[in-house]
Parts: sequence; C-alpha cells; structure tokens
Amino acid sequence: QQKEPRAKMQNDDGTTVDLYIPRKCSATNRLIQAKDHGSVQINIAHVDASGAYTGAYTTVALCGFIRQGGAGDSALTRIWDERQRTELKGQ
Repeated sequence: QQKEPRAKMQNDDGTTVDLYIPRKCSATNRLIQAKDHGSVQINIAHVDASGAYTGAYTTVALCGFIRQGGAGDSALTRIWDERQRTELKGQ
C-alpha cells in the first residue's frame, strides 16, 4: 500500500505559509478565534474634502465579546477618535 502524501502548508517556492491568520480585536487586543461568529471586520472609507472616496480605508475588527455587551458602537467611535487624534499629531 502506498501512503498518500500529506498536504503541506508550503507554496511553490517551499516557503511555509499559514492558511489561517488570526485577527485581533481593535478594542480589546484579544485574539479573535475562528469560532467567534459574532465578530465583525469593518472597513471605514477615507474621503476627501468633497466627499469622494480616495481609495484608502481603515480596517477595524471587533470581537463578539464587545458586540455581545452592546459596546460595539461606542468602541468603534473611541477607536476612530483615537486614530484621528494620532493622525492630527503626526501632521
């Protein structure tokens, strides 16, 4: 009997690659597990002064724990305000 070769997580160059890359919650810095079906990832579009989409966006991930407690909207607002403040300081 011949054994079938096991699937390896390698690309054609032989470099090891992962099939699953875990995300981190932007509000709590917890890892978002694969079984967390209540988690969301939101892309917030960047617009110019006239309101046209510039092609850039900011990604925010929220775990189900935050959303289950009803704190998703306040966490998203807090995260966005913090990022806006850091961008203004950098200019």
